[in-house]
This record gives sequence, C-alpha cells and structure tokens, in this order.
Amino acid sequence: MDKIFKALASEPRRRILHYLAAEPMTVGEIADNFEMAMPSISRHLAVLKEAGLVREQKRGQYVIYALVPEQLTGQLYDFLTPFCDQAREIAEARPRRRGRE
Repeated sequence: MDKIFKALASEPRRRILHYLAAEPMTVGEIADNFEMAMPSISRHLAVLKEAGLVREQKRGQYVIYALVPEQLTGQLYDFLTPFCDQAREIAEARPRRRGRE
C-alpha cells in the first residue's frame, strides 16, 4: 500500500492515471499532455508500474500503458474500510483474490 500512496503523492502521476482511465496510451501520447521531457514521463510511469497501477504491453515498436483499476480501487477500499461504512460494504462485496484473507 505504501507504493500506491507514494505513486498518488505526485500530481503528474495522478494526471497520468486520469488520462489512462480514458484509454491506453503510449509514452509519447501521455507526454503530449505535459510540459515535461519524455524521460520524466517514463520515470513517473515506472513508479506507477512499480505500484501495480499501470501495466505495459509491447505492440510493435510502441509500448502501450494501461490503467489497472482493480489494483487502485482494491487497495484504497482496503485502506478506507476501518473508516468508512460504504468502503467496508464495497470491500466485503468484492471477490477475494487468492492468497488474500
């Protein structure tokens, strides 16, 4: 969970997640939305990938990045469960992954 909070602590990474929520994108497509060098975008994507929030898929010469929404929502619901009745209900209704009890 620490990796997710670290990833979400950065405004550019939150913006990247918003863009990827709409559709999978290449680094270049993501970079078009920022005034930042492509290597910086790549570093932000590496943090998001390390947290499990995005996945990459090689397609020809391109790498396509896509959001992994269940990772983000699952971890956040788990965090909010002790504090929020609605999050507890949602977390309890979700199917459990193997190895997680």
